[in-house]
Amino acid sequence: MTLDQILLFSLFAGVFVMLLWGKFRYDLVAFSALLVALVLGLVPTELAFSGFGHPATVIVALVLVISSGLQNSGAIDLITRRLIDTSRAVSSHITIMSGVGAILSAFMNNVAAMALLMPVDIQAALKAGRPIRRTLMPLSFATILGGMVTLIGTPPNIIIASYRESAVGEPFTMFDFAPVGLTVAIVGIAFVVLIGWRMIPKGDENEGNNSDLLSLDGYVAELVVPEKSKAVGQQVNTLYPAADEESVEILGVVRNGRRLDGFGASVELRANDMLIVEAAAEDMDRFRGTLGLEFFGEQPSGETVTGSLQLLEVVVPRDARIVGRSAISLRLRARRGVALLGISRQGKRFKNRVRHEKVRAGDILLLLGPKDMLGDVVHWLEVLPLAERGLNVTQHTRAWLAVGLFGVAITVASFSLLYLATALAVVVALYVFLDIVPISSVYDRIEWPVIVLLGSMIPLGVALEKSGGTGLIAANIVDLTSGMPAWAVLTVLMVVVMTLSDILNNTATAVIGAPIAVDIANKLGVNPDPFLMAVAIAASCAFLTPIGHKNNTLIMGPGGYKFGDYWRTGLPLEILVVAVAVPMILLVFPL
Repeated sequence: MTLDQILLFSLFAGVFVMLLWGKFRYDLVAFSALLVALVLGLVPTELAFSGFGHPATVIVALVLVISSGLQNSGAIDLITRRLIDTSRAVSSHITIMSGVGAILSAFMNNVAAMALLMPVDIQAALKAGRPIRRTLMPLSFATILGGMVTLIGTPPNIIIASYRESAVGEPFTMFDFAPVGLTVAIVGIAFVVLIGWRMIPKGDENEGNNSDLLSLDGYVAELVVPEKSKAVGQQVNTLYPAADEESVEILGVVRNGRRLDGFGASVELRANDMLIVEAAAEDMDRFRGTLGLEFFGEQPSGETVTGSLQLLEVVVPRDARIVGRSAISLRLRARRGVALLGISRQGKRFKNRVRHEKVRAGDILLLLGPKDMLGDVVHWLEVLPLAERGLNVTQHTRAWLAVGLFGVAITVASFSLLYLATALAVVVALYVFLDIVPISSVYDRIEWPVIVLLGSMIPLGVALEKSGGTGLIAANIVDLTSGMPAWAVLTVLMVVVMTLSDILNNTATAVIGAPIAVDIANKLGVNPDPFLMAVAIAASCAFLTPIGHKNNTLIMGPGGYKFGDYWRTGLPLEILVVAVAVPMILLVFPL
């Protein structure tokens, strides 16, 4: 090995150790590694920050903003509104949720899809009186599987497509991943639905059923009746069936600033009237969307002043700012005006000296603060809301517009009429112009740790490739599999990459795996496409641990899962993925 190869291998080994240790965020580790490589001369100065302008990095950022727009517009709510049906059997519920999760994940960031569907799944479990842990893990696995179907479903696909362009001269297109990814997703979800969920350890009887923390009913809100609302001209009592369906209780009517006597059951609603309702905030939002109402104000029960404090539950991802720190150390209340009231950790609540407790990935936090500050604090802490309780969560009237713009962009890019990044950038610009994504929050919607990770790892990957390091790894794999057919080498590569993805970030795994795949194909004298596709599938399939994929981390606290619970369903699923993916890859992309 040359000196550069030794230094780069040592640097990557250090990165892997630091990521496994988990004490420091992965973006900080990757950026520090890039700086070390620059100081040592392993990465040329002119390529120092080329990764931040790389097409893969730009597309990931754009997809995150578009995902936010689809959520803000109410497009996702159109799909999920009718999913909760407590009369369904567990297997039927898992089938529906997994199918919807996979479809959403194919066209938006799979972490965003999981964050949107997780509250729906939890509410369904609470209403049905079943343990949350029975359905959350299948949903997580389904959203991971669904991301493999299209180019924009998951960052590894974007990375692999971009690398193919530099290696072969042409990138993978939007639906090149579909034949293999869709087959693997269908088979994987079928396994989870029929067998996998039954393999999840039952745990403690009440574990993962945090109804005391999750069921924050008793919020009062005033819903304005605009001129175009379906409620105009109807008596209040005719709205009771819709209210009952969404678990909303109508308390009265306000007209011309004065609350009418009683519950107003026989009052015929006019434009600009206000309905006073009481329910969980997410139920209010669905009720609002059904009748075309608007929020005016929201406050906890017992308060009379609009603008009072409100509660919010959030889940802590692995790379959040607050991981390993306490509310006291962050001076959360002094600096941000928000108090940490409670922590739920695998079914256990911390009531005493909560502010001094160090937060872990997968914890559920109960926050209290002014509603106009909670959103900023959520982004600052880098946590995800478990159930949205803010105002104007969605803009239901723009749902079809948001979907239509996104659909046009995908169609245009699929027919190569516009470069994908350009088409997505136009959608983001239109979302901002139409206020589907407020201009003030555009940058907040981008997951900057992932962007920094990509921007840092891409130049390191290029340096490893140019130094001959990836070729050396490829040669060793070929030597170890000497005498085996090419499909066996492909299988070995897939198992190696999948194992790395279970313990490292899937984005970093794809960055390293892509050049190794091409080098192996070149040494074997075969088509590199099947090897690139194998890396794409393997990098996305992280089912053995809660740290391999952020979706698995998100469910750990709410589901009350332990580290060892994942492999029971994840190991047979990964074996099944390899068994299905290899022949499908060879069928679609012949050697």
